[in-house]
Formats: sequence, C-alpha cells, structure tokens
Amino acid sequence: MTIAAPVVPTPTDGLSSALRAFRTLQTQHARVLTQESAARGLHATDLRFVLVVAGTEGAGLTPKQAADHLELTTGAMTSLIDRLERRGHLERRPNPGDRRSILVQLTPTGAQLADEVVAVYREAF
Repeated sequence: MTIAAPVVPTPTDGLSSALRAFRTLQTQHARVLTQESAARGLHATDLRFVLVVAGTEGAGLTPKQAADHLELTTGAMTSLIDRLERRGHLERRPNPGDRRSILVQLTPTGAQLADEVVAVYREAF
C-alpha cells in the first residue's frame, strides 16, 4: 500500500490565483470609489449608498437595512440620507409594507449617477 504525499499548495494553484484577483479587485474598487466620489463632491460612503440603493432596482430599502449593510449607526444613516436628499440623488417615500417606516429610493439624478459610476467600475474591472 502506497501513501500519497500531501498536496502542498504552490504559487500557481487556483487559490493563489483567486487571492491575487481578489486583491486586484479590492485595489480597483478603492481607486474607483475614491476618484468617483471626489469628482462628484461626495463622500465615499455616500457613493457606496447610492450604489446599494441602485442595486434594489427601484424597490428601495429602509434606512435600517441601509445602515446594517453599510455598518453605520442610525444617526449617521440619517445624516447620509439628508445629504443625498439635499443634492437631489434620493428621496424618502412611504413604505407600503409598513406605514411606520420609509423607503429610500433614487431619483432620476441618483439613478444617472449610479449608472455613470457603474460604467466606470465596468471599465476598471
């Protein structure tokens, strides 16, 4: 009976390739987020939020859902929503599923912003 030698990962194995790709993705993401938010006079978290709302495809999300996703406090989330609402990128609407809450949805300007930034991400990646 022959016992096979343990497989030792090499720099060319699939995991190493995946980790390199992940690092490249992280670097490109940070660059795009920094450059695009600065170019539009937004905080990076503001732009991240616009992209999160865009990902709901018009359904919107509650401030609590957004705060959980972005790992923000409810106070920070309120400030972020206020900022983006003043700039015309999103709006608060009544939540048809819970009259005690609201949904945050993109305005046409916010949707255009998201589309423009997504195009930059596509090019970068």
